[in-house]
This record gives sequence, C-alpha cells and structure tokens, in this order.
Amino acid sequence: MDGGVVTFIIAVLIVAVLVFVAILLTGKRGYRFNVEAYQSKVLEIENKLSPTNPSSFAMTIINGDKLLDKAMIEMGISGKTMGDRLKRAGSRFSNLNAVWRAHKLRNAIAHESDIEISYKQASNAMTIYKQALKDLGAI
Repeated sequence: MDGGVVTFIIAVLIVAVLVFVAILLTGKRGYRFNVEAYQSKVLEIENKLSPTNPSSFAMTIINGDKLLDKAMIEMGISGKTMGDRLKRAGSRFSNLNAVWRAHKLRNAIAHESDIEISYKQASNAMTIYKQALKDLGAI
C-alpha cells in the first residue's frame, strides 16, 4: 500500500475518533424540544399565578422549577437531583446565579413550613425559569 494512502486512512480514523469524543463530551446539545408544548406549559403556569391568590405563588415556583428540570432531563443532562443537573448545565444559562436563586426558593418552599412567598417573588422566579428555558432552546 502506498504511504500516502496509509497516512490518509490514519488521518480519517483520528478525525472520526475526535468527532466521536466531541459528541460524547457535549451531550445532546442539538436536542430538539417540542417548543409548542413547553410554551403551552409556561402559559398554563403563568395563567394560574394570581396576585389575589397567595396559594398560587408557591405553586408557580414549584411548577416552573419542575418544567426546567424536565427540560434538562430531556436534553440528557445527567445528575441525581436538579442541583446536580444545574451544576453540569451551568454554562448553558445566561444568568446561572438567578436560576440558582429561583431553585433555592423552590427548595425553601418544599422544605420549610413557615415560608411566605410574595407575588413579586413568584413572578420574578417565573421570569427566571422562562429565560432558562429559552437558554436551553425549550421555548
């Protein structure tokens, strides 16, 4: 076999291995969401938020958090908990600190019996979740 052909085959194999490794390291970055379904769910959550219904405040935060977590799971971002997934997906968000604040507020709702949530907190958290979903390409 000619030396040029062998070199070409080796070069093709090296490129193939590098492409395979790149795909493994990046996960499912090219994942295509059902954007309409996510937009519909966001609207449903937002429409249930009412300034005159304090019980809707906590539910908005919990449901926004669940929706973001669902999107990360669908993308193939690994982790046992949403916190683990946020750590792995951090670079995908335009404002990771805001997403963490919203998630920590959700955790406080879930684990503290005496927490009081305001309409403004719920509205702000939902704005953060919407931006995070946009960052992922879900809406």
